[in-house]
Amino acid sequence: MELKQRILSRRARVGVIGLGYVGLPLAVEFCKSGFSAVGFDVDKKKVDAIRKGRSYIADVSSEDLGAEVSARRMSATTDFAQLASVDAIIICVPTPLRKTRDPDISYIVAAVDQIAPRLKKGQLVVLESTTYPGTTEEVILPKLQATGLVVGRDFYLAFSPERVDPGNPKFKTKNTPKVVGGVTPACTRLAVLLYGASVDRVVPVSSTRSAEMIKLLENTFRAVNIALVNEIALMCEKLGISVWEVIDAAATKPFGFMPFYPGPGIGGHCIPLDPHYLSWKLKTLNFYSKFIELAAEINGSMPEHVVKKVGDILNDDGKAVRGSRVLVLGVAYKRDTNDVRESPALDVIKLLAERGAKILFHDPAIESLRVEDGAAYKRSPLTARILASADCVVIVTDHSSYDYEWVLRHARRVLDTRNATRGVKTHPERIARL
Repeated sequence: MELKQRILSRRARVGVIGLGYVGLPLAVEFCKSGFSAVGFDVDKKKVDAIRKGRSYIADVSSEDLGAEVSARRMSATTDFAQLASVDAIIICVPTPLRKTRDPDISYIVAAVDQIAPRLKKGQLVVLESTTYPGTTEEVILPKLQATGLVVGRDFYLAFSPERVDPGNPKFKTKNTPKVVGGVTPACTRLAVLLYGASVDRVVPVSSTRSAEMIKLLENTFRAVNIALVNEIALMCEKLGISVWEVIDAAATKPFGFMPFYPGPGIGGHCIPLDPHYLSWKLKTLNFYSKFIELAAEINGSMPEHVVKKVGDILNDDGKAVRGSRVLVLGVAYKRDTNDVRESPALDVIKLLAERGAKILFHDPAIESLRVEDGAAYKRSPLTARILASADCVVIVTDHSSYDYEWVLRHARRVLDTRNATRGVKTHPERIARL
């Protein structure tokens, strides 16, 4: 089989559609393993940056990217006609939700519509974008087989869910196991062979549907457990107990318990969205997912709870929310990233602004911010004067670069939604926690 030999000899050319937080690290990893890779994207700014060896993804250094570009292993283009020149095509495009919480797979469909007219014998196509079980075989396969080529014989099709954890210092593309499920056994074997040449471990499964379901299980597991611990936090508040002390002590049990931590809500590219893909699919089969819907309700209510806590803090100082200056510290959805997608900070800011608060924000990696109602904010400098001028400082994202002792030394009142100030002994009377 020609494709097998090209993979084994590292002569296979890999095309990656979508050069975001999944696609670019994957393409660079293939290059590091000796393959040549070409990235495809409709965003000319991304393509131009890659051609200049400049990375816009935190998990890919410009040094690593530049080395692969200089060696002519890595290239990028907006010209999808070049898909005809690659041996494997990996789709890494966004899969957002519509406002109705229905899956939006239009980016997947657009990518496949570019592939189909250029599909050639021997090519491998892999979808990595998170989606509902059945997408690969129900949406992609018919479009590719409409060319007259037969899956498993003339071309190969598989699903391998992305498992990127932005900002994770330990687990990157190479050392995170890859799950792979093909439409046919031959499809699985070739996809396993390709990924196995660039990542440390590949886990084959029986079908594309299983592979699609595995990703949804992983993130539904996280969403449900975060919802549980958020509700536990609300319970502890009613009982006058520290939820952080309870979790830390429970985590000393060496079996049967895994610690999750409460917060101002959930955000990012996966956890707030992916469970709804599963829920939507099951609704088409007359099955109602109680856990997913309840978890979404609890997690979605946390920004309101944060705003209520801010109101309580201000009230204790004899102030109203309206007219008070509130400094939001950290607006990325996750510590030490610059990603604001679905960040709970957006909801916290919007809700506080609706109540008349004067909003300031600071985040070390984010210069400007736009919330759902269209309001735009520019990053405030983080100075002792700014901290002292705020009626309340709300720690929404616990970036490691913040000096929390310094923050507490200058701030009047602090609401810590992440337990970022644990261990800080300066002015404990100024701290309120979730």
